[in-house]
Amino acid sequence: MLYRMDKLIGMSISASDGELGKVKDIYFDDHRWAVRYLVVDTGGWLANRKVLISPFGVEKIDWDLRSIHVILNKKQVKDSPNFNTDKPVSRQHEVEFLGYYNYPGYWGGPFLWGAMPCPILPVLSMPVVNEARPDRVETQADSHLRSAGEVTGYNLQATDHSIGHLQDFLVDDKNWAIRYVVVDTHNWWPGKHVVIPAQWIKQLDWSENVVKVDVSRDVVQSAPEFDPHLEFSRVYETDLHRHYRRPGYWQ
Repeated sequence: MLYRMDKLIGMSISASDGELGKVKDIYFDDHRWAVRYLVVDTGGWLANRKVLISPFGVEKIDWDLRSIHVILNKKQVKDSPNFNTDKPVSRQHEVEFLGYYNYPGYWGGPFLWGAMPCPILPVLSMPVVNEARPDRVETQADSHLRSAGEVTGYNLQATDHSIGHLQDFLVDDKNWAIRYVVVDTHNWWPGKHVVIPAQWIKQLDWSENVVKVDVSRDVVQSAPEFDPHLEFSRVYETDLHRHYRRPGYWQ
């Protein structure tokens, strides 16, 4: 199932011994297009400190109660590495964070989560905090982490013209992959909402606040309309990719 990323914002994070805080922002990877961390505002119990929660630590999401359950306790989170989430998270910061929880690095393998297609730990139990560190492959490389809050609102630039602005992302609930970006085209014509596969994004220009996509404006303008109130079905996805004349990610 695909869900809108903005539905995660404001959700409570429930640890094994109480509430940790609420989701403030989301860090995603603009290289492989996946949600890598939830940025959680802990409120008063940690003096409004913001902490990172990895999908490796998520047990389940209760959409009705707007709560994300994690296999962590409050002490583990309190003792986790303290980062300034208002600044970019470096690869070295990630190594420190993942090593603290004994999570594997996601950048060292062929799949979306490194050696695995989904962020599932081998043993479904509370992670053991230790001094181990994930594979150091590419630890000196630039991180591809971006803030969803920062990118939302960026202009979308097609191969020929501007087409609107980025409003949201659609995320796969099985592996946290970002499948599509939601585009609001009302800025440029009496428009609508459309979705474009994230893999077709050629460049994120941070200096100009522009997202460049590998598709023409006319093709986007004539694409099937996206209704956020309706279920995002495989039938819709099939029609969408047939319109773009490109294969779907599931093929």
